[in-house]
Amino acid sequence: MYPEDSSVEGGVLTIGGCDSRALAREFGTPAYVVAEADLRARARGFIRALAERHGGPGEVVFASKAFPCTAVLRVFAEEGLGCDVASGGELHLALRAGFTPERLYLHGNAKSEAELAMALEAGVGTIVLDNEGEADRLAALDGGPRLLARVVPGVDADTHEHILTGQAGSKFGMAPDVARALAARVDLAGLHMHIGSQLRSLDPYRRAIAALAAVGDFEVYDLGGGLGVPYVDGDDVVAADDWVAGMVAAAHAELGEGKSLVLEPGRALVATAGVTLYTVESVKPGLAGETIVAVDGGMSDNLRPMLYGAAYSAALAGRMDGGGSVSTVVGKHCESGDVLVRDVALPDPRPGDVLVTPVTGAYGHAMASNYNGVPRPPVIFCSGGDARVVVRRETYEDLHGRDV
Repeated sequence: MYPEDSSVEGGVLTIGGCDSRALAREFGTPAYVVAEADLRARARGFIRALAERHGGPGEVVFASKAFPCTAVLRVFAEEGLGCDVASGGELHLALRAGFTPERLYLHGNAKSEAELAMALEAGVGTIVLDNEGEADRLAALDGGPRLLARVVPGVDADTHEHILTGQAGSKFGMAPDVARALAARVDLAGLHMHIGSQLRSLDPYRRAIAALAAVGDFEVYDLGGGLGVPYVDGDDVVAADDWVAGMVAAAHAELGEGKSLVLEPGRALVATAGVTLYTVESVKPGLAGETIVAVDGGMSDNLRPMLYGAAYSAALAGRMDGGGSVSTVVGKHCESGDVLVRDVALPDPRPGDVLVTPVTGAYGHAMASNYNGVPRPPVIFCSGGDARVVVRRETYEDLHGRDV
């Protein structure tokens, strides 16, 4: 679950060749720490897998909502990925990071007039239509990008309801019959689907691709992302190579060969490349016999446990050998639900220890907030024993920097 470019020696965790305790001393905590080599390796792996499995044209596109950070986006632009953006802000970041406009895909279920105009002015290559009205608005703006229609395939998947997007009743996309009617009057290059996030099985993808096939025959099929990653021991997920192979096989079977296939991994590209470092502030006994370990961050830097009950693990960065008493890792915020990790064994946790939670490269930075006036953490890239700040820590002055 830790980055591939990490190791433990003498009980001490290193990330990208950097001692995690030294990182905490130099850059402070909380801090998002990313193994840059992992980002590059995962991008290359997806590109290679698609090329090996699919004989026709294809593209791997980073779903930037997972980690909308200029440095991360720049790595993926350098590695040859496209980029999926869902707002004017994400579009701005992607362009600033070096993506060529034609490699960008504009998504979103409530695109504003300004965002559509911004995309057209920038020369965005593909716009994914969420509804019929967007096609009419684009026509009024005299736009010329490639158009895909987002289809709701009516497929349920085994994930939390808050990150399920392809089922009946979803706020995203249009029904198959609506997409079919739209294709009769608008020059659609193809169809798009995205059925949810943190998915652990290929079966719902196969059923969704079959639903796309019933809409009509097109040149391009964007099959979305959503591949799950293991967050804790025992998480059973599909390996990236197997996911690509399964997606391509289903597309060939249902859509025919020779189509242009687009895959949009997000979490699977960044999650395990990142960890979050905290400092233990207090340790006390709980009423149920557990040890309550409070750290200097919490829901302001990792909202996922509170949003969907997401499970994480934790360890002490200087005593990674494990064992110890059952502990609950809690944050510093004024919410009883501000719990990062439950039922984790930590060896004699003490104030001042550096605590690490792995698999936080996806959605931590993206969803970070200033709740309780806590400045958002920095992002630190580590590679070859060198560490560099790519997003600085916010200051207290930043908290009122927009006041007028």
